[in-house]
Amino acid sequence: MKTRLIEFAAAALLLAAGAPAWALNLAEVTALLAKNKSGEARFTEERYVSNIDGPLRAAGTLSFEAPDRFSRHTTEPRAESMEVQGNTLLLKRSGRTRQMTVDAIPEVSALIEAVRGTLTGNAALLDKFFKTQVEGNPERWTLTLVPRDARLATQVRELKITGLQSDMRSVELWLAGGDRSVMAIDPLQPLPAAPAASKAPR
Repeated sequence: MKTRLIEFAAAALLLAAGAPAWALNLAEVTALLAKNKSGEARFTEERYVSNIDGPLRAAGTLSFEAPDRFSRHTTEPRAESMEVQGNTLLLKRSGRTRQMTVDAIPEVSALIEAVRGTLTGNAALLDKFFKTQVEGNPERWTLTLVPRDARLATQVRELKITGLQSDMRSVELWLAGGDRSVMAIDPLQPLPAAPAASKAPR
């Protein structure tokens, strides 16, 4: 389960990074991310696992609302969801629900805090947990994240996020044991604004 939680947090990080990224240094990219308060996207994912022939495929939706809520809802091959809000992690699968605190698993907590840093456009927090490298140009760019935290590094080797102009197109996650996943997403769309409260009649 720990591996799936790490992959979920990585997926949320991908979603957060899907805001427009015209600049090629971390500070300028996160300044743009800070303007993006919510979003939703569809994803397809292929996981390559040792001793299993062929990729394991999944599809569903990702969403987030700054500063601290994000979720992954998988629709294929079976329905399941993971949602983080504050320090609470909620898992739903096969009709069962499990709730736990984020800081109960230190390496997952580190990754989630980095996600929050990205959601809020906090370059310092992102840099605290990852060695970062931005490459390319505004037409095609890559953001590579390598964990600084020793416990997280025993699980995750690196994340590589690529985009075309303002659109996020893929994220590759390499786990320390050699397994990896490749996720593709549709262009990030903002969540609809909540309807304004109607005024009471005079």
